[in-house]
Amino acid sequence: MQVLSIQSSVAYGHAGNSSAVFPLQRLGVDTWPVNTVAFSNHTGYGVWRGAVFEAAQVADVITGVEERGVFPNLDAVLSGYQGSPEVAEVILDAVAKVKAANPDAVYCADPVIGDRGRGVYVRPGIAELMRDRIVPAADITTPNQFELELLTGAEVGTLEQLLSAVDVLRSRGPRIVLVTSVEVLDPSDETISMVAVDDTGAYVVTTPKLEMNVVAGSGDATTSMFLGRLLQSGMDVPDALSKVASSIYGILDHTRRTGAGEMEVVAAQDVIANPAEEFVVERLR
Repeated sequence: MQVLSIQSSVAYGHAGNSSAVFPLQRLGVDTWPVNTVAFSNHTGYGVWRGAVFEAAQVADVITGVEERGVFPNLDAVLSGYQGSPEVAEVILDAVAKVKAANPDAVYCADPVIGDRGRGVYVRPGIAELMRDRIVPAADITTPNQFELELLTGAEVGTLEQLLSAVDVLRSRGPRIVLVTSVEVLDPSDETISMVAVDDTGAYVVTTPKLEMNVVAGSGDATTSMFLGRLLQSGMDVPDALSKVASSIYGILDHTRRTGAGEMEVVAAQDVIANPAEEFVVERLR
């Protein structure tokens, strides 16, 4: 299995490709990273150094990969944060070329816009870009609950509203939608859930909520592992959902116990391929 991952990158910590690539590799998926930025650390620190690559530079790297004859063998293209409309067009062009070379390849897009705690943290216009251009082109998309509301314009305060919003999103293109950071199922705020929907049904998995600071890159890792598990299982959504919830919980729990400020992805790598416990997936409909 092979994946082309087009995302940001950081030298220190885990975000973008620096969070997504290793989990895919640990699952046995060859992953070819194309970086859209090269920063010293993620921007949540408030100070960082490095460069944002021009769209032409990103396109040039992708062209070089294409020239190696890789595209017919790719199983998927993965993307996350979109820094500009120009980079988005480069990614969509790459997706079109990969699918032309291999019609069975899928596009997995993490529509990074923001989250409930921080609000919208992308540049003006990016949310609309995700809604109008990226999500409709995707086969798989992985918004958090906050992003689902922004993408659909729907209020999500109940499970029924969440499933209705997912149906709206799926009607625009994606076959599989994974909603992360779902909080509407537990008024006590002691657990957190992920809900995945495809043509076979809607499924939920719930894990205890860990008391810890927001850890950058957890969404990037979750999306990459979900894609990797789907590729391994022949797009079996319940199986992928169970394993991914178990893996990301294991990574974050290890990080909490060690008190690390960045995800301990490498130190906790065994739970990526072989989760110590598997949380049960329930069918919602």
